[in-house]
Amino acid sequence: MSGTFAAAGIFFLAILGVPLFIIMSLAALVAFTFSGVEVSAVAQEIYRLSSAPTLMTIPLFTFAGYLMAESKSPQRLLKLAETGLGWLPGGISIVALVVCAFFTAFTGASGVTIIALGGLIYPILIKDGYSEKYTLGMVTASGSLGLLFPPSLPIILYGLVAKVDIDKLFKAGLVPGLVIMIILSGWAVYNSPKDVAAVKKKFVAQDFIAALREAWLEALLPVAVLVGIYGGFVTVTEAAAFTALYVFVIEVFIYKDLSFSKDVPRVIVDSMSLVGGILLILCCALGFTNFLVDEEIPLKIFAIMKELLHDKYSFLLFLNIFLLIVGCLMDIFSAIIVVVPLIIPIANDFGVDPVHLAMIFLANLEIGYLTPPVGINLFISSFRFNKPITQLYRASVPFLLLLIVALLIITYVPALSLFWFQ
Repeated sequence: MSGTFAAAGIFFLAILGVPLFIIMSLAALVAFTFSGVEVSAVAQEIYRLSSAPTLMTIPLFTFAGYLMAESKSPQRLLKLAETGLGWLPGGISIVALVVCAFFTAFTGASGVTIIALGGLIYPILIKDGYSEKYTLGMVTASGSLGLLFPPSLPIILYGLVAKVDIDKLFKAGLVPGLVIMIILSGWAVYNSPKDVAAVKKKFVAQDFIAALREAWLEALLPVAVLVGIYGGFVTVTEAAAFTALYVFVIEVFIYKDLSFSKDVPRVIVDSMSLVGGILLILCCALGFTNFLVDEEIPLKIFAIMKELLHDKYSFLLFLNIFLLIVGCLMDIFSAIIVVVPLIIPIANDFGVDPVHLAMIFLANLEIGYLTPPVGINLFISSFRFNKPITQLYRASVPFLLLLIVALLIITYVPALSLFWFQ
């Protein structure tokens, strides 16, 4: 009975809005206490996490992403992409998708992309003849694109929690991420302005070369990271250290967009506040999720699901529905920490490859940012562009449907994620 009262008390605190790390800590401590296990098990999990060599990649990549977002890097990369691809039908919108995916991969879909790039992209698309509805939907959807591309913070966190090789996850996410980009690019072409003058922009080599001279140091970064990791030249941790140092040097000392004494300390505080929150929740949640695993909760859930679901494909359909709901109710970092340890054993029993499961999970959470009524991107865009939230709902629906189509392809064509390893 006392255990029931304790659980009810924790649930009540959660409703009151007590921070998630406190809720997870209380849940772990109470659970271990009532089961007769030493509460030091929670501390052991924190120690195990701190000894993981890939843990350092989280603050390093996040710091690099925030530095770029605070500098004039978005303007330079947008200009480079615009001069290179703007002549294509839908080219400006495709440019916006690519640049947003790039920044989201570095900042982890924390809303930075919409805040940093939204004000640049929105007027450009409107000026080029795109409807306001399409423009709002595109910018809102782009705020979470890129989660499947390295060096995505959610991929790193997923690898730490699920104990899956992060190098494999980086490789596995490339093609599914491109599938999403291709589908949305097709929609961009379909919605491109029908005015011939607006569509037929000429490619001007001099403008492209000038933009390349300005942005080549930043444009070189993702190529260097991908070649280094995929080519086996550097580990993920080494790539993170190189990226942080490289971005710091070019933005502070070469481009001089940021002041070492004024801007860098502020960026450190902002980026490390995000990282600190993630790690705090992660440490506090690991003990509780281990308790659930020790008590065979996933096996009990699996036994129930076996009575309702009879094969791998029906399980994947149920999993997608469940994760879409989770994605619009929880932020992606909390969802990874809380949900992943529970679904991995069940997915293994249904024969789902752990790497493929990661792509399904992250694709769902990417869509969750856009899912009404509480998808976080909707509220960030509403605030950023001063538009009613209901207007954002209507604008995002076509993109939501397209992303679900992409999700089904990623889910039921596992070769897209696994062909690297076959």
